[in-house]
Amino acid sequence: MYLVKTPWWLRMLYPSLTWRIPAEEKILYLTFDDGPHETATPFVLDTLGRYNAKATFFCIGNNVKQHPEIYRRILNDGHATGNHTHQHLNGWKTPVNDYLADIAAASEYISSPLFRPPYGRISRAQLKALRKKGADPANIIMWDVLSADFDTNLTPEACLAYVLYHCRPGSVIVFHDSQKAWPRLSHALPLVLDHFSKSGYSFRSITPATSGR
Repeated sequence: MYLVKTPWWLRMLYPSLTWRIPAEEKILYLTFDDGPHETATPFVLDTLGRYNAKATFFCIGNNVKQHPEIYRRILNDGHATGNHTHQHLNGWKTPVNDYLADIAAASEYISSPLFRPPYGRISRAQLKALRKKGADPANIIMWDVLSADFDTNLTPEACLAYVLYHCRPGSVIVFHDSQKAWPRLSHALPLVLDHFSKSGYSFRSITPATSGR
């Protein structure tokens, strides 16, 4: 089960996390989880470039280790990156110390103050420990629109419709540059960029300043 649109009550339960970035201008924040991937990530970068769009890539440390040249391209193309753990750990199933150690392992390859927990699952104890540590990553970025491109039962058209329907100025949108998401990502992303660009939106990467943390 997953929620395409993050409900208000969940944002209220965790107000210290960044769910969206309020904006009066037409700005959207595209984010991509789980890369770098040898096929999906270059496609994303090429597509973003055609629209002069900037995004934020929440990378898995082990994937950066395997594809350092793609990670360098993300940075060289002017995008932001964030820590997504080293082994894509589920925080609800991982002891606090093991979780922090895995984040630290990813930090050896990803230098960023931004962090997104895989699956969006992080315990209050892990949050407290991460902030008590006082080191990067300290800005925890969630989302308010989930493309659900990871859902193999979802059609590419439905994935596109989810994003087009739920976005508003300041939305933080999740896609995945991964093999599993590829059939839906490759269909939806170019059309999302085209639709919102024609509607006067710009696409920006997330920084500690924009996240308000």
